[in-house]
Order: sequence, then structure tokens, then C-alpha cells
Amino acid sequence: MDIIPSLNPLTIRTTKNGETIEDIKKGEDHEQPLSPMARLFHEPGSNVYIIGIMGSKTKIRPDVFKENLVHTFLKNRRFSSLQVFDKENGSMKWIPTHVNIDDHVIIAKLDHNMESPDKFVEDYISNLSGSPIENTKPLWDLHILDIKTSEAEGICVFRFHHSLGDGMSLMNLLLSCTRKVSDMEALPTLPSNNKSSVTKVPSLWSGFTILWNSFVALMMFVLTALFLEDTKTPMKGSEGVEQRPRRFVIRSVSLDDIKFVKRAMNATLNDVVLGATQAGLYRYLHRRYSETDGNNVDVPHDIRLRATVFFNLRTSTTIEDFTDTSKHGTWGNKIGYSLLPFKIALRKDPLDYIRDAKAIMDRKKASLEPLFTYSFANLVHKFFGIKVAGKLNHKVFYNTTLWFSNVPGPQEEISFFGHKVAYLAPSCYGQPNALMIHVVSYMDKVTFVISADKETIPNPHQLCDDLQESFHIIKASAKSIECQ
Repeated sequence: MDIIPSLNPLTIRTTKNGETIEDIKKGEDHEQPLSPMARLFHEPGSNVYIIGIMGSKTKIRPDVFKENLVHTFLKNRRFSSLQVFDKENGSMKWIPTHVNIDDHVIIAKLDHNMESPDKFVEDYISNLSGSPIENTKPLWDLHILDIKTSEAEGICVFRFHHSLGDGMSLMNLLLSCTRKVSDMEALPTLPSNNKSSVTKVPSLWSGFTILWNSFVALMMFVLTALFLEDTKTPMKGSEGVEQRPRRFVIRSVSLDDIKFVKRAMNATLNDVVLGATQAGLYRYLHRRYSETDGNNVDVPHDIRLRATVFFNLRTSTTIEDFTDTSKHGTWGNKIGYSLLPFKIALRKDPLDYIRDAKAIMDRKKASLEPLFTYSFANLVHKFFGIKVAGKLNHKVFYNTTLWFSNVPGPQEEISFFGHKVAYLAPSCYGQPNALMIHVVSYMDKVTFVISADKETIPNPHQLCDDLQESFHIIKASAKSIECQ
């Protein structure tokens, strides 16, 4: 495969750690600084990578992938630029460089007579989470595993450093490379999102509610940054958890079943997913506490367990030409987060898990917390520097128990470079939490993707079973209400 021509006529050479630059003309237009949020993802404890696992219904043709990546990914300046550290002022810049597609597309060496292809894929991705991408090249790669598993004929694993963009921009970049199977000229459609990400104030009372909820959230944010840590449970990671390899497992439930519970409870899809997650975490922790003590011991009723829940701050989820980084609002890390308290307890009525989640999320939606956390990180970086902003971010994340994220996926079957997609499973590694639960919809399924530190959560498959079983119990309870 030919080397792609550089956007910069100069040859960029760096040392192994990417800190020394030769032949760069200072002050030219091709040097673009990293945004504060992108820079933050290079700080210790926040050096996060996004993993995108895609199952194909057909055998994967590597040459087709390489040829198409040249005309899609490499048109995006972030995917054809180095991120270079400037020793003089401590900043980082995007520096366009020569890109050889073969350096970014890795064909895994396989033994097609292996005993368990599914376990091999799981182990392969886990090993990836223990190794960074060398910063002597743009920070992304694609791993192709030509192996038949229980759910796919082949596996692709995309890996991006989080500084390239947030989950929504990277998901849309991938989806802009796909087409509907039913219409190979049409882009897939995402669930409609007509609501603005900016909270509106329709009345004096609702305005007061928003201000009060935002003030409470601000106080909890400050206390968490200072000292307020979640209870040490079998899910709470220890120091250095962000540096350890992780295991990624997935489990799917019916989207129609989730919509049924949504209608029965007059809730949102996210409320149902969060409620099922709370129920599943309780089942898992109950088992872990019982195994430790050798008896049927219940989960302590007064534990503090919070999730960092991420919100997309863009006003639309429409799929655009995401190779164009000049479009306002299209690229970057435009995400805020909220600290969401989970009620980990046994509920006599399983539907109470949904009611609890809905009540909490209604309060979070009626606040400016996501906008505040996004703006606050930028302000701290501006006035106190990237090191202080990085330590603050790490402290807040480490003092909570898990990350939670929900990204809408295509509503119809899609084809990626001519390969029909069986499933999509995005996640992350490098965060200072032992657990991340990422939820993505695709066609008629909703998939829970678990990213778990192997030392803290040695049995993530059991956690998936608990999430799935908890949802089935909730669905059965909702059906009983409908029959009354």
C-alpha cells in the first residue's frame, strides 16, 4: 500500500517519546494546538483510549479496509497528525505527517484450530488495553481478527486515543463510513434528538429548581474533588487501576423489551437502562459479599456508590461528514459529566429500580451540571495549568466507583466498507475506575459493554449475567402491571 502524501511538505521526525521535533517552522498555519480537553487526556490518570469492537457477518477483506480508510480516516487531520509536545511552553500541537496505512492496520496472527475463538478475542482485546499506541505516529489503529466466533464471522477492533475526540464524534466518524444494507447509497439513521443540550428555563419555578439542583451538584463535585470517596466495595478500584489491563465482555437484551418497560413506566430508555444497571449491580455485590463471608450476607445498606455519567453537549446526533474537522461542533471532546448516586439495595418491587433511576435522572436533567464540569475543567486549565486540571479530574473520577455512558447506534442493519455488521461494542480503558458500563443500541438490540479491571472484578461475565437477569425480572414485573 502506498504511503499517503503528507499535508505538511516537511518530514516530521520525533524521538521515541515524541518530544523532539526537527524541521518544523514555528508559527505556520499547519501547527494547531490541542484543545484543553484533548490535552487533559494525556495527563496521568486520564490517559484514556476508546475501543470500538465491531463484529462482521462476512469474512473481513483487509485490502478493502485499507483502501477505504485512506479515503475516509486519513482525510481527517487528526488521523494524519502527530501530537507533539513542545518543551518550551509545555503545550501540545497537531503536526500533519506522512502516514503509512500499514502502520495502522494490524492483521492478527491466528491459529484457526484454537479451542475457543471467543476467549481468544477477549484475551486479544484485553492485551491491547495493556499497551499504548506509540506517539511517533497518529494515535489510532485497527486490528483485524479473521476468526469465526459465536456471533460473527470476523472481528475488527478500532482503537483511538481519547484526545482525538469523544465517543460521539468517533462513533459518527465510523458511522459515516457505513451505509444501510437496505439502501447502499444512504447513511444510517440514529434515534431522533431534537432537544438542545442547553437547559431551557420556561418558568420562574423551574429556573429556581435548575439553580438549586446545579448548586447541590456543584457542592458534591467540590466535596468529591477534596475528599468524598465512595465506599470500598468489591467494585471499587485501588490506586493505579488505570494502568492495569482490562477485560471487555458484552451482553445484549431486546430493544423492544426495553421500549415496553419504558412505556409501562412512563420513563425514558435511559431510565430503564440505568434502573436495570442498579438492579444488576446489587445482585453482583450481594453475591460477592456472600462469597467473602461464606453466608448469605446482604449488601451494606449505607454504602456510597456513584457513577460518573457522561453527557453529549452537542445539539444534534445527526451523522455528518465527520472527515471535516473544520465544521464547528463536529469534532473535539464536547462532553460533560454528572455524578450519579446509585441506590444499591434490594427492592421488593423490581420496578422501584426504574422509579429511582427516573427520579435521579430528572434532577440531573434539571441542572447545569454537565455544562459546569465541562467549563470548569477548561477554566482550571486556563488559570492553574494542565497539571492541576489533570489532578482534579483524576481525583473526581477515582473517588467514584464506575463510569457509565450511553451512545445511540443505527436503527437499521448497516454495512461497513461492504461488510455487514453483526454488532457494535464501544468502550474505554485507562480510566481510574475498575468498572465502566457502556450501553449502545443497534437494530433491535441494546448491548451492555463491560470494561472491567481484572484484579478488582475477576468475573465480568457474572456481572453481565446479573445485568441481563435483573432486566428480565423488571420486564416480568412490568408485564404483570399491564395485565392488571
